Amino acid sequence: MPGRQELPSTLERSPEDAQRTWIAAHDSAVEQYGEGERAHRVAYGALKHTFEKVGDHWERKEGGRKGPSDPRSARPRQQGGRSGEGVDENASKEHLYDIAKRLGVDGRSRMSKAELLDAIRKANRSRTRAARSR
Repeated sequence: MPGRQELPSTLERSPEDAQRTWIAAHDSAVEQYGEGERAHRVAYGALKHTFEKVGDHWERKEGGRKGPSDPRSARPRQQGGRSGEGVDENASKEHLYDIAKRLGVDGRSRMSKAELLDAIRKANRSRTRAARSR
């Protein structure tokens, strides 16, 4: 099935270039591996190289930076690793603080970088859940 028809809801609320990145990677993965979860993982992996999840949508990484966002995106698929759930773990603490502020994370000024990452992941999941129920 073409990527445009498979587009996740978080990408429907995202910029057109994020959608194009996901669709191109998805369609290429479907040709190589067939339809299914693997094609979606490949598409998200490609997306996470230039975009990060902010709330219920995806935005270009700070300063247009490119590269893997988390350990899973940085490794070949056989090596595994955990997912950062779209949060750019390589972003500066200041950038993460700004995202946390936009998402209304309480106590952000006292948080370490690791705590900010966890709080942003939690806020993203909450926002995505709320957006899907509308």
